[in-house]
Amino acid sequence: MRRLQPSRPASTSRPRLLVALTAVVVLTATTAASCSDEDLDLTLASAARNPVTEVIDAPATVTARAAATLTAPADGTLSSLRVQFGQQVKRGQVLAVVDSPNAQQRLRQAKEALTAAKRAGRGVGTGSLTSSRRGTDKAADEAFDAARKAADKIADPQLRNALLTQVTSAQHQYAAAARSADQAVRAVQRGINGLSSAVGALSAAQRLQAQQAYDLAKATVDALTLRAPIAGVVQPGGSRAGGGANAGLAGLLEQAGGAQAAGLDPSVLAPKGGPPAGVDDAVAVGGQVTAGTPVLTVVDTGQLGLLAEVDETDVLLVKTGVAATVELDAVTGASYDATVRSVDVLPTSSAQGGVTYRVRLALGAGKLAEDEPAPTPRPGMNAIVHLRVREAVDAVTVPASAVFSADGRDAVWVVRNGKADRASVTVGVQGADLVQILNGVQPGDRIVVRGADQVRDGQEVR
Repeated sequence: MRRLQPSRPASTSRPRLLVALTAVVVLTATTAASCSDEDLDLTLASAARNPVTEVIDAPATVTARAAATLTAPADGTLSSLRVQFGQQVKRGQVLAVVDSPNAQQRLRQAKEALTAAKRAGRGVGTGSLTSSRRGTDKAADEAFDAARKAADKIADPQLRNALLTQVTSAQHQYAAAARSADQAVRAVQRGINGLSSAVGALSAAQRLQAQQAYDLAKATVDALTLRAPIAGVVQPGGSRAGGGANAGLAGLLEQAGGAQAAGLDPSVLAPKGGPPAGVDDAVAVGGQVTAGTPVLTVVDTGQLGLLAEVDETDVLLVKTGVAATVELDAVTGASYDATVRSVDVLPTSSAQGGVTYRVRLALGAGKLAEDEPAPTPRPGMNAIVHLRVREAVDAVTVPASAVFSADGRDAVWVVRNGKADRASVTVGVQGADLVQILNGVQPGDRIVVRGADQVRDGQEVR
């Protein structure tokens, strides 16, 4: 929630701040007053010592500790489902198995090619060195491209990154072997070396290419067994939130920061789309799947959090460790505790077009009005966070309506010896009804708290 700026037109009353006050305000005296030259509707009060808290309100969403969607790495069918929806599972547990004849066929072909490559020379003759090199490069490129496409379809970030790293490493190894073969072929063509050295180098490159193609094809087949990357509760399909096919858990991790993934808001775990409303998105055993089809999602709700959007005018007051209270739209009358874990450095644009920063909080237990335990929220629920950014226990305070801006400074009207005296003040903690005055006013000073725009400096007030 945006706080008010300190600069205001001269002689205007300071508006109420959109923050909350936890202290009970006790004013020592409130009277109606009039000026000597005309009757004015003024209200006076005495500055007094009170506790005051400055609170920033921000919209937020409940998030899970982590979540991961498991997708089919290749076209095929769901051959078995090893768990029940809603079941708690452990990390590494087998959840489902996908049957992909295409992936199995590629593995068999890669195995046959590897066996052939291990035969000395693979039939390379004296006149076919260059064409053999081209054929080896083409086979390698096709294997690397197929493996990378298969890896991109895997939603589990650890498995996906491991496969992509394997592809990159294999490409580097093959490139080194190919350079050696090229040098040997050119040496033969220049008459520097004998044919046997070129054939040997080319055979080594071919064997390496065949081994890598087999390893990558086997990795795709191994990925057909879907294992839980995290511990949590299983639900069918993926998130119904929007997102791209490659957003996956990577986008989620970006929203939540590192390993503490932001449950189901606002990023997604699965490709965009899904069944129409009213249709179950669970893939039945024996059902057809394509590469990238979300099969299961595992959600870790062991520690719930909050993702809040704080306006740029307020974010500098929010620090790690700041306490907050939370209200949920889904649980009327309940109040939950929360603590700020981190504040993003980079901004994001709000729905209203302003600049906001994401603030991440750990969500604690909640209580109902009858002091009974509140229900446990679910990821994705909407909330309002009340961040207690500043507090003053024994502060000199005046009502917020008494403070106005004049000549670029905050000021109040102090009545001394029956006359109005404009006193410049320094405002500290700003509550909803009270503000802290750091200097310019002492406890017991009589202050104009209503009708300040009708008062002139030196005007008699009785």
